This record gives sequence, C-alpha cells and structure tokens, in this order.
Amino acid sequence: MCPSPHRKPYPSDVNDDEWSLVVPYLTLMTEAAPQRDHSLRELFNALRYVIRYGIAWRAMPNDFPPWAAVYQQSQRWLAAGCFEALA
Repeated sequence: MCPSPHRKPYPSDVNDDEWSLVVPYLTLMTEAAPQRDHSLRELFNALRYVIRYGIAWRAMPNDFPPWAAVYQQSQRWLAAGCFEALA
C-alpha cells in the first residue's frame, strides 16, 4: 500500500505489517492533534529514507514532508526513547 496518495512509494518505505508493529512506539500524540501537519507514517518513511540512503536532511526528496519537520519529529522520538523501546 502506498503510504501517501501524493507520491510513489520508495523502497525504504514501511509496509503495512511493519507500520502496524512500529506505530504504537512512535505515537507521542494522536494523529488528529491540531499541531500535526504531516502524517506520522510519512515522517517515519522520510526518516528511513535519510538513514537508508545516507543523505543530508536538506537533500530529502520534495515529495516527503519538509526536512525540518522530519528532523524535529526525529528528535522528539529520540528524546522520548521511542527507538530504544522498539528495539
């Protein structure tokens, strides 16, 4: 399943099974929170793209959320210990 109707999937995108496994660890606020401008899944896919391809934040493809939003959410996940909990 394509995570966003606005772009084609990348090989680094999570599939539905992977997403169902990781989303409970990444949800720091509800998807309906008023400050959420971007899909949590799209932010996570963008982070995986950066890690997988070893690119600079500002070099992310334009069909992902803005690099600053992905970076800020990544910092929130790191500070909250989300990745340690997932591991």
